[in-house]
Amino acid sequence: MTTHHPVAIIGAGLGGLTAARVLHVNGIEATVFELEASANARTQGGMLDIHEDSGQRALHAAGLHDGFRKIIHEGGQALRLVGPDGTVHLSEEDDGNGGRPEADRGDLRRLLLESLPEGTIRWGMKVSCARPLSDGRHEVTFTDGSAVTTDLLIGADGAWSRVRPLLSAAEPVYTGISFIETDLLDADARHPGSAALLGGGFFICLGDRRGFLAHREGDGSLHAYTALRTDEDWLDTIDFTDSATAKAAVLSHFDGWDENLRALIADADGALVPRRIHALPVGHRWDHVPGVTLLGDAAHLMSPFAGEGANLAMLDGAELGLAIAARPGDTEAALTAYEEALFPRGEASAAESATSLETMFGDRGLERMIEFFASHELPDSVIEDSH
Repeated sequence: MTTHHPVAIIGAGLGGLTAARVLHVNGIEATVFELEASANARTQGGMLDIHEDSGQRALHAAGLHDGFRKIIHEGGQALRLVGPDGTVHLSEEDDGNGGRPEADRGDLRRLLLESLPEGTIRWGMKVSCARPLSDGRHEVTFTDGSAVTTDLLIGADGAWSRVRPLLSAAEPVYTGISFIETDLLDADARHPGSAALLGGGFFICLGDRRGFLAHREGDGSLHAYTALRTDEDWLDTIDFTDSATAKAAVLSHFDGWDENLRALIADADGALVPRRIHALPVGHRWDHVPGVTLLGDAAHLMSPFAGEGANLAMLDGAELGLAIAARPGDTEAALTAYEEALFPRGEASAAESATSLETMFGDRGLERMIEFFASHELPDSVIEDSH
């Protein structure tokens, strides 16, 4: 049975939820379709730095900035840059005056979810197909056999978007970087050496085209990404169902590194989680198609090395909602205005991310980052959580 929804948003990530919220506060109903079974189906990742000029702008538009201030992780804007031998080359504490306060992704998503009317989110709805109908309408079919039609289809469904093919043939490609994600729980008590080395906020260690990127979480745990520049199939050579074997395989790439760094792998609590980092082409854009658009990773997937992905997704959602609200009865004018701003914004951040990847994981990555920080005002984060 097919039902009709005037506005259908595919994906209940930060961008899709922000779009739904901004539409709601402007009196426009939208329905969000999410493949996960519930809001608590999985953990939502680690810390995000929310930028004044993007993520926080979106939260203001959504009427949620006061709520956001209540979930900020105090001290999270601290930054530390370390070499493979454990030498600290840069350490900046959080004085509370930075423009990019940290918040847990799960807390931020919960803030958005709780701001929407009951029934806005349809959980357990995995898209199998999206196709055009007529007059700018589209039909979306789900794997349970149900379908909906919509006057406006918004693809907020991430890297492997099922909506993107309606607009673009582009697909994400492997960037050359693979992550292994780990957690060290109750770090000060159970992993004091690593906790002391990492400090209170964001942490970078680079050397020989590899390294560690980590955050101290609000619950006192350390959330770390071991990063390696390697072939796309390298992760397939490791049995991640056997933690001991997986740890040994990853640690073999860090012989001679400081033991408190190696402990981010060796002493990890729980499973090691492998992740390949993909990106869409820098400057990805499409010719306007009536009744459909994209936001967030579906529009401009990039590596996390500019710290912009989640912020841009939220800003995209807010800007799209505001464009629609400002042009009642003229969706196509709203989409055109939104996309004209979306494309250069996404291109600039994607280019920055690609450049940062080469800086951090090219030759002399540590030295180049030291030089970068010496010649620039310190940012609060240069990468974001990769979820």
